[in-house]
Amino acid sequence: MSSFDDSRLDDPAALQATDHLLRRLAMAGARVRAELEAAEEALSKVDTDGFRPRAVLAAGRDARLVRAVLEPVCPVPFVAWPGPGLPGWAGPLDLVIVLGGVGPDSDAESAASEAERRGTGLMVACPPDSPVARASAGARHAIRLPSQSDDQLASAVAVLQGLHQMELGPVVDAKSVASILDDVAIECSPNTDVASNPAKDLALILADALPLVWGGSVLAARAARRVVEAIRLASGRPALAADAGHLLPVLNQPPRDLFADPFDKPEELRPALVILDDGTDDPGVTEHRHKLEDKAARHDVRVNVVTQAEGSDIARYAALSQHGRYAAAYLGIGLGRYGTPIDSAPDEPGNPAEDPAW
Repeated sequence: MSSFDDSRLDDPAALQATDHLLRRLAMAGARVRAELEAAEEALSKVDTDGFRPRAVLAAGRDARLVRAVLEPVCPVPFVAWPGPGLPGWAGPLDLVIVLGGVGPDSDAESAASEAERRGTGLMVACPPDSPVARASAGARHAIRLPSQSDDQLASAVAVLQGLHQMELGPVVDAKSVASILDDVAIECSPNTDVASNPAKDLALILADALPLVWGGSVLAARAARRVVEAIRLASGRPALAADAGHLLPVLNQPPRDLFADPFDKPEELRPALVILDDGTDDPGVTEHRHKLEDKAARHDVRVNVVTQAEGSDIARYAALSQHGRYAAAYLGIGLGRYGTPIDSAPDEPGNPAEDPAW
C-alpha cells in the first residue's frame, strides 16, 4: 500500500508535476461559460412553441444527473436510459436527450441513431465532429448544442438550460454555476496551504482511511458517486458511496488500539465518513444524517462535512462534486500516484484529467 506524504501537498515541484490535472479542475467554471456561449445561438431558438412532449428520455453520459435535476419538477414522465438504443415505447411524441463526448460512446450513438430512425424530438449535446453528432446528423427535429470540451457537467448545464426554456425543468442560472465553480477553485487552490485548504485537509483525513461518502438528497447522492469515482482513480483503493442503510453497518468498527505498533502490524484501513451537505431540510435526510453521525461518534470514525447550501440545485451539485475531485487529486498527489513516473505506468491512468471522473 502506498504511504501518504503530506509534505507533497505544499511541495511546488509535486504540484507543478500535476499541473495538467489541477489546471483542469480550476478551469471548470470557464468550461461552463464556454459551453453556454457556444450553445447561445441554438438556445435562442428553443421555446415551448406550444408543444409538450409525452415523455422525456435521457441517454448517454450523465443521463442520471439530468434526471436528478429534472425528475422532481418535470411536468411529464422522465426516464434515464443507461443502455443502448431506446425503450420500445419511445416515438415521435417524445423528447430524447443525448449527451455525448469527444470519443466513441456506443450507447449514446445507438440512442441518437434510434431517435433519428423513430422520428422523436432530439436534443443532443456533443462536439460537432464527434461520433454522436454523426449518428444524429439526419434527425429532422433536433436541437444541437455544440459542446466545446469533454466536460460532462458543462454539457449538462447547457442541456438543462434548454429544458428550462422548454418549461420542462427548473431555473439553471449557468452564470451562477460557473461562479460557484470559480469559488471552489480559489478555496481549493494548490497555492493555498494545508492549514486553510479544505480539499487538502480532506485528503489528509482520507490518507489512511476507507472513504464512505454520503449525500442525503438525490443530487448530493449523485455527487457522492462522482466523488467516489475520483477517489478510487486517485488512490487505487476501495471507496463507497451509498445510502445510509448500506453505510451504517460499515461503521461498526472495533476500538482503535492506541498501543499498536504500526510498523510491526499495520492497522487495516478504518472508514472515514464524508457527508455532502447541499442544505436540504428534508426531515428524512436529517434523520439519516443524525444516525450516521451518531454511529460514527460511537465507533470512533472520523467525519468530514462538505457544505454547499447556496445556489440552484445544479450549482450545489457542481460545488460538492468539485470539492471532492480536488480532495481526490490531493490524495493522489500525497500517495505519489500523481506527479511521478507512475502516472504513465501501463496499469495506471496515464492522464487522470482525461477520465470521466474528472
